[in-house]
Amino acid sequence: MKKIWEDFKKFAIKGNAVDLAIGVIIGAAFGSIISSLVKDVIMPPISLLTGGLDFSNQFVILRAAKDGSTAFHTPADAVKAGAITWNYGNFITLVINFLIVAGAVFLLVRAINKLREPAEEKEPDQKDCPECAMKIPFKATRCPYCTTELSEPAAP
Repeated sequence: MKKIWEDFKKFAIKGNAVDLAIGVIIGAAFGSIISSLVKDVIMPPISLLTGGLDFSNQFVILRAAKDGSTAFHTPADAVKAGAITWNYGNFITLVINFLIVAGAVFLLVRAINKLREPAEEKEPDQKDCPECAMKIPFKATRCPYCTTELSEPAAP
């Protein structure tokens, strides 16, 4: 038992477990921000474009309620009355939410990766001609612009 406890302490103290915990906490907070973005910012214009259609309330009654009624405004009302529903609208809403969350996470990770990678310093592959100041390859022995013969390599 002591060996298991020691192994667990090593695991928990390692940066991986702490990083994972922080990632989960930030992910939950980020998830609520994205949920609000979808629900409060993106879906209202989509609903306006579709004539007030709310995808989450789209459903098909597979079996009528116990009293035989089939006219319900929401899936929750139908289920309360005892009907069996197929809630495809909720699925559509969740797919849209997922695509928006995936896109936001992709853009966030892409931005973070751009910040992490150091700017590559490319060595110059050209030099200035001493006569006409045009850019020419380092290995050139004659300037293609002014035809000056280059006897010594120019400094980059």
